[in-house]
Amino acid sequence: MISEPSVSIITVTYNSAATLKRTIESVLAQTVSPREYIIVDGCSTDDTLSIAESFRETFDEKGITYSVISEPDNGIYDAMNKGIRLAMGDIIGMINSDDWYEPCAVETVLSAYREEPFDLFYADLLMHMPGGKTFIKHARYRRYATSRDWNHPTTFIRKEIYDKYKYRNETIHDDYDLILRLRKAGVRTVVRNTVIADFTMNGTSHERSVKKAMDRVRIKYGIYRDNGYSPLYFFECFMVEAAKLIVG
Repeated sequence: MISEPSVSIITVTYNSAATLKRTIESVLAQTVSPREYIIVDGCSTDDTLSIAESFRETFDEKGITYSVISEPDNGIYDAMNKGIRLAMGDIIGMINSDDWYEPCAVETVLSAYREEPFDLFYADLLMHMPGGKTFIKHARYRRYATSRDWNHPTTFIRKEIYDKYKYRNETIHDDYDLILRLRKAGVRTVVRNTVIADFTMNGTSHERSVKKAMDRVRIKYGIYRDNGYSPLYFFECFMVEAAKLIVG
């Protein structure tokens, strides 16, 4: 059992010059600093790397190990797996380059671990819609498995678990596939109803077209079936995507 775990944070980037600064600054603003911060870049052609490098001295001053890797990869989950292999911390958090942490994120995770050691942790997420409106996507854990209860930017997983259950790098929903596999394995899961991260609703998972939505239904339904869930989960997938089309 880890008495006082260290935390690694990973950000995967590609041409993220417009948003990366906010993400990096949110890591620096933590009330409890992580052990290290790793940026895994896929050979960006904009100013992403120069922005990342401009923070090196600040991380050194705060005593946070800071790594910036830029090389070709086979997509976002391949890059995440690369970051996981490099990570030295006991617990790993993933924050994408257009999202950001609340200052309490690392402190909340470590406090939860002291109360109840976990393999998987996640919490509430503040969703930012394109028009400027926001709402909280609440986290919970229940017998019925749904991505509506889970928030990737708030997720922290023990390094030991990540080393055993890597991202498959097959679909846009490989992150949720990992969560279903961890549920199936019975890992110790802790959820907190505290907002610890912010998410911008403008990525691939929120493209608003019927064709894209049905593609996502097909992919996510396949993930449910691959993990042993009922054919009735087709309606869960359809409902989630219909809501995205309506809400934005």
